[in-house]
Amino acid sequence: MIEDSLWREHPVPRFAGRPVPDRVDVVIVGGGITGLTAALLLKQSGKTVAVFERDQVGGGETASTSAHLTNVTDLALTTLASRFGRDAARRVWEGGAAAIDLIETNASRRNIACGFQRVPGFLCAPFFDGGDASALREQSGLAAELGFAARYLEHGPVTGRPAIAFADQAIFHPIDYITGLALAVDGDGSFVRDMSEVGGIIQDPLAVIVNGENIVCDDVIIATHVPIMGSASLIDATLFQTKLYPYSTYVMGARVGDDAPAPGLYSDTSDPYHYLRIHEDAAGRYAIFGGEDHKTGQEGDTESRFARLESAFKSLFPSARIERRWSGQVIETSDGLPFVGETADHQYAATGYAGNGLTFGTLAAMMLRDAIMGDTNPWRDLFDPHRKPTSLGAIAHVIAENVDYPYHYIADRLRHHEHGDAASVAPGEGKVLMIGGQRVAVHRTPEKKLIKVSAYCTHMGCLVRWNGAASTWDCPCHGSRFSPEGHVIGGPAEAPLEPL
Repeated sequence: MIEDSLWREHPVPRFAGRPVPDRVDVVIVGGGITGLTAALLLKQSGKTVAVFERDQVGGGETASTSAHLTNVTDLALTTLASRFGRDAARRVWEGGAAAIDLIETNASRRNIACGFQRVPGFLCAPFFDGGDASALREQSGLAAELGFAARYLEHGPVTGRPAIAFADQAIFHPIDYITGLALAVDGDGSFVRDMSEVGGIIQDPLAVIVNGENIVCDDVIIATHVPIMGSASLIDATLFQTKLYPYSTYVMGARVGDDAPAPGLYSDTSDPYHYLRIHEDAAGRYAIFGGEDHKTGQEGDTESRFARLESAFKSLFPSARIERRWSGQVIETSDGLPFVGETADHQYAATGYAGNGLTFGTLAAMMLRDAIMGDTNPWRDLFDPHRKPTSLGAIAHVIAENVDYPYHYIADRLRHHEHGDAASVAPGEGKVLMIGGQRVAVHRTPEKKLIKVSAYCTHMGCLVRWNGAASTWDCPCHGSRFSPEGHVIGGPAEAPLEPL
């Protein structure tokens, strides 16, 4: 079994070389689909841009996606309409369609060999539990009324149960695509730099600290999945964090036979839902299947998630030859829509894409380009990061989601942690141990090398937990993720776990 994303099988070029000047128009933190799309749009608008990525280009959540390009949101269209109004619901879905169009245009005009292909999408009744399918007919009718190509099917694909068919969805190779974007951005006064850690943002003059050097700029875009604090106040940043809820998701890839449906996108309405992507290459049909979501850091037996997913995969397609698996993280928000826009003076952020990271990430880049250029944008107010929950249901959701921080902060300190030395940690395993009176996150690599770091998350001090399925230390309070060595993989933590 390959423990890595399908999208990482192609090598990604290094982006180093020419030194970055000490001043550019716009600095972008994060080299994923949001950051690189925004960089290209701004460069095309006459701005000089510098993109800094702490890993390789696409090394974050863009590489962990299942690569669905769809304007069908996780939040049901009927719920969107009841929560925000029919016009807003239509604009949200139109935004996803516009994002797919932009990806298609970029791939075509720049000859990016990313396998972009238009395919149908299907929203299906639950694949496994036989749940209620009546809401699908209502959603299909509303989608058609709002002008979208939607058709209700009494007997849909995959299981033969009811489904909605949507036209003009798409698939592509996300890392090949954003590599093409990065190559288009890097040059002519603009820069893309990988392995470049952003250490902070200062306000007067506005500058970003990169590898110990200051890069002065007019505007900063934070495109890091979970935004770093930047120059926002601690209170503002903490309040913003209460509106973001990180969830871990699990994915498998397999060769499949004729029992699999035609190339396309398929998801069901169970909670958490399952998602399926089928494409064809020279070797035949390939399926990517995922689900089993849970709040990050709050599942003790992550391997069981993969076991259930594999069983479900095989029940749908007995011919599936599962060859790889990986996990990713999605960020939910308090009301179901992303947060995109200005969070402090000349500082912009984009996050909360839920299961629509590639389309919302591209749409966010379009919005950020317009904000910096001073142009109007139809989604600005709808995705405003300063909006507040307005309904009693949304407020209750915020309260329920944020019980995690005080609960885990206190409960983890009262929880008994095993005393003893690191000899009890087997190869490939991680444990939080009491050693010398302090809680230590201990991991032994498969090669038997011992790694010890502080068990306290550097964001707000919760105790991390070992995720055996992903080989990461995960924080149960706000979803920060760290490598076995303590390096930050995903925020909101900005500093690594202290080595011991």
